[in-house]
Amino acid sequence: MYRKTYVEINLKNLEYNIKKLIKKYKDYQYHFGVVKADCYGHGIKSIATIIKAGCNYLAVATLDEALSIRKKNKKIPILCLGIIDIEYLDICLKNNITITISSYDYLKKINKKYHNLKMHIKVNTGMNRLGVNNRNDFNKIFNYISQNYILEGIYTHIYSPNNKKCTNNQWKKFEDITNDVDLLKIPIVHIGASEATEFYQKKSYANGCRLGISMYGLVDFPKMIFKSTFSLYSEVIQINEVTNETVGYDANYKAINSKKIAVVAIGYADGIIRQNTGREVYINNKEYKIVGNICMDMLFVEVDDTVKVGDKVAIIKDIDHIKKIANYLNTITYEVICSIGKRVPKIYN
Repeated sequence: MYRKTYVEINLKNLEYNIKKLIKKYKDYQYHFGVVKADCYGHGIKSIATIIKAGCNYLAVATLDEALSIRKKNKKIPILCLGIIDIEYLDICLKNNITITISSYDYLKKINKKYHNLKMHIKVNTGMNRLGVNNRNDFNKIFNYISQNYILEGIYTHIYSPNNKKCTNNQWKKFEDITNDVDLLKIPIVHIGASEATEFYQKKSYANGCRLGISMYGLVDFPKMIFKSTFSLYSEVIQINEVTNETVGYDANYKAINSKKIAVVAIGYADGIIRQNTGREVYINNKEYKIVGNICMDMLFVEVDDTVKVGDKVAIIKDIDHIKKIANYLNTITYEVICSIGKRVPKIYN
């Protein structure tokens, strides 16, 4: 690490959050740790802690993500939530990667030599992203897999858990599409992700839940206090005293009278996009605003006399700060932490 810009991951807090969730959801047999997008920006080194804390199945988005995990852990079951190209199924079989089946057309292209391939059927209950749309297609897929491969699971995704009417319609659609199957005889049925698992009563046929953003504490659950797992730091590398002059590209910020402007070693190439201008960072536990256009590798902060060159800057401080940033950027917490660039190293403690 040749500049003092880094993400700090608190593994103890990550373990605390997961154990708390699993204890609350003890009625589920399978607790999927959703670790796509580099563990929501927390890095693959977080995997060991996620498993240690009690997650007994992992879920990823791509085969590349699955294989990165498989290099470190040979035993933990891994489900790929995305669609894997047919030409790579040999790799899935060799590395014990469970695949998602979301259409009959895709399934029919799979050679029957892959009879030991584990599969989960994805049911589309209204999100219209991936999944089987109706009972007839589901039955064809179910029967075909049962005769030729290993049907391990069935699942769907609750896409608007804050909308009770919408969610109840999803439950009904899932139950209608799978009506001809005894779900209690399916090894794994997983419906709810973080918020759906928390806000809705467990279905009798569901024995799995998916823990994603909740593992990292970035949810608002009544009576559940989570600990911060993700912080982003940089440092002040220069301080300029500017009097009635502009700062940065396009001259869209002008220092009225005399201002002290700290230059911080992080920019949009690190994931701090230009829309962050105007929001706060923390130096010596005090709030200061980002000013001027954010550069590729640096940004500007209006500071006072207490700030010195070399001072540590909390670009992302904690859970509350991440939520505040998401609100400022008119986005979600997921995007804030997943957007940090690959050139920013991670430190684990």
